[in-house]
Amino acid sequence: MSDSVTSPKWGTTEMLPLPGRFNTAVRSVAAQRFAAAGEQWKSVVFDREFDLFAVEDARAIEQAALDSGYRFEYSATVSLESEPDKYKRADREAQAFAEELDSDGRRRAGVGDNVIRKSETVIGPVALISTIEHVMDFLTEGIPPGTIAVIDDSGGTLTAPIIEGFAGVICLGGTVRSHLGILAREYDVPTLMNCRIDGLQNGALVEIEVTAAPPAADAYETGDTGHARIWLIENEG
Repeated sequence: MSDSVTSPKWGTTEMLPLPGRFNTAVRSVAAQRFAAAGEQWKSVVFDREFDLFAVEDARAIEQAALDSGYRFEYSATVSLESEPDKYKRADREAQAFAEELDSDGRRRAGVGDNVIRKSETVIGPVALISTIEHVMDFLTEGIPPGTIAVIDDSGGTLTAPIIEGFAGVICLGGTVRSHLGILAREYDVPTLMNCRIDGLQNGALVEIEVTAAPPAADAYETGDTGHARIWLIENEG
């Protein structure tokens, strides 16, 4: 079977090599089955008397890709790797804030959009999570009580298996309507989305202002966001 990518019927071209290879292989198998059937196209499509492609064919195409040396990547880390400017690493790049102190001497370390309005703020040490290995450590060793997760991506894939174990979540991407926001509401986990933070090290003790009102329906169109604050109480090291 040829690895060359054929032009799709609708006049667009696949941008990535794996979808191109897979779609080309699917078209080739379907075309061969159709030719062997010796029937009119409408009989194949509408009467559904013939199977042009089966699950075994998909598995064979995937195995061929693996045999050629291709390896699939974790979907949870794709956004971070493909759009590094959009998903800033919490421990390496952050937008600075002018120092702002309240009466208790705390420093404002960030702002975000509150997903679930609570009657009290949440205080706990942060854990900067950006790899599968971090999640596996928490799965095997458990999540320390009161931990507030700081994650890059709003998809929720990375932390979905352990999200209900966190006392709170600070997410650097997305909106309150993102997948992670939906999971946070489902599991009742205090969460701030679309956050900008400054100077949060792993283990830093913070207070997240989940008492703030969630953004209005048109907030992301009008720019009326970032009203929930993140206060740095103590920074480890």
